[in-house]
Amino acid sequence: MFREMRRKRQLLPQAESVTILEKMTNGILALHGDEGYPYAVPVSYVYADGKIYFHSAMKGHKVDAIVRNEKVSFCVVEQDDIKPAEFTTYFRSVIVFGRACILTDETEKRAALNLLADKYSPGEPSLSDEIAKGFGHLLMVRIDIKHMTGKESIELVREKSR
Repeated sequence: MFREMRRKRQLLPQAESVTILEKMTNGILALHGDEGYPYAVPVSYVYADGKIYFHSAMKGHKVDAIVRNEKVSFCVVEQDDIKPAEFTTYFRSVIVFGRACILTDETEKRAALNLLADKYSPGEPSLSDEIAKGFGHLLMVRIDIKHMTGKESIELVREKSR
């Protein structure tokens, strides 16, 4: 169903792709937007238990697109080191394909929001108050991952083999 990566030497092991998803703090969510146009939007997220979670306003382009078509892709760039003299970029990135689901179960929504809050505001004493205050005014979305590939530049592959 999903294309094989053409440059297989540059394919990251699954564990490295997961590490990148766990480490990074934002990614680009790509959706099927209005009038057939792609809609790509940056989101803060958390990766946990093989899924990606992010929050959203209750209404808007992103929500409309998810309701209309649950199929999404999500891209995270870990490294983007431009090498002008070499006419290239040393990069590492992960692309995920999956299905987005707006969480309706309150327990799952709260657990996902806690994961997100712990990632971005660990140990904050007012965290539970902030979650309680905003809980009814936001959506939590889960991406169930169907396919994931990580890739790095050929130059980084060559550095590893030295």
